[in-house]
Amino acid sequence: MSIKQKKKVLVCMSGGVDSSVAALLLVQAGYEVTGAYMKQWSDSKGLSGVCSWKDDRRDALRVAAHLAIPLLTLDFEKEYRKWVVKYMFDEYRRGRTPNPDVMCNKYVKFGFWMKKARELGFDYLATGHYAQLHKVGKVLKLLEAKDKEKDQTYFLHQLGQEQLSHTLFPIGHLKKSQVRAMAKKNNLPTAERAESMGICFIGEVPMKEFLQQKIKPKKGQILNTVGEKIGEHEGLPFYTIGQRHGFSQAGGTEPLFVVGKNMKKNELIVGLESDPALYKKEIRVENMHFVSGQTLKFPLQCQVRMRHRQAFQKVIVTEGKKAKTIVLAFQKSQKAITPGQFAVLYKDGECLGGGVIE
Repeated sequence: MSIKQKKKVLVCMSGGVDSSVAALLLVQAGYEVTGAYMKQWSDSKGLSGVCSWKDDRRDALRVAAHLAIPLLTLDFEKEYRKWVVKYMFDEYRRGRTPNPDVMCNKYVKFGFWMKKARELGFDYLATGHYAQLHKVGKVLKLLEAKDKEKDQTYFLHQLGQEQLSHTLFPIGHLKKSQVRAMAKKNNLPTAERAESMGICFIGEVPMKEFLQQKIKPKKGQILNTVGEKIGEHEGLPFYTIGQRHGFSQAGGTEPLFVVGKNMKKNELIVGLESDPALYKKEIRVENMHFVSGQTLKFPLQCQVRMRHRQAFQKVIVTEGKKAKTIVLAFQKSQKAITPGQFAVLYKDGECLGGGVIE
């Protein structure tokens, strides 16, 4: 029996084609594979959205049966509500725009899920993420996926060496088209399943409507960038920097965009798309995390993206005055930089890490 065959892997099966093919590849590689469907959400009296977890679990069961592997169903709803949903509402209350997927990976998927996998005796936790790992000496590098359009390292940048040492990304070296073709060739029940997009527990419910279940509207003034009152807003948490506003300034035909928020005065600031207030040449990033576990040498010339799939932007990184902070100086001014989102650094195809935009 080979070393691989002795390794026990718990593969997270969401019911989608990516995790299905991840499980298939692990079985074909000779690992001892067990599937797991992780239940994270169900509607409650206090909070409801749209989540198809029962349908997802059914598809995961069908794939597991097809591959002749066991499927566990594990409940992490309590952890998910505390570490992801609560975080999301807290950030919106602060007037920021959070990224629940990043925190879900950090605390739930590669936190509580991995802890449970290790407790159950598994050597690795495997997922259907599009990302790659490469070991150089004792350091595991988090690399972009082969399919740049599907790359998910932006959402994985908060992971550390201990987590990555027990992680497998079986499809990271494949294009999405190859994954689909492999699923069809092997007659996987999820081969034709459509892509799932967005935050799972919100579904097609408008974000504002979802947030209002926990955040009460608080009206305030809308000002233009010269301080003139031009309207009234319904509550700062319901607006995002760069968001197109619903009306034009009196006497003008051009649409207005959210360029800032004054949380103390409960004021929403709007301006034209060409307004300098909507653009920044330099920002600060807090709670900086490096995948390698080691602080990088500054100044550093690299690339950054401040949202998933954003084109890489050239940047010079210097150390901030406070611990775990950095300063990013962009080669070109950046539009609609959003506090609460993550700025993630890359160099030569490697995801170095990232932090929260102040």
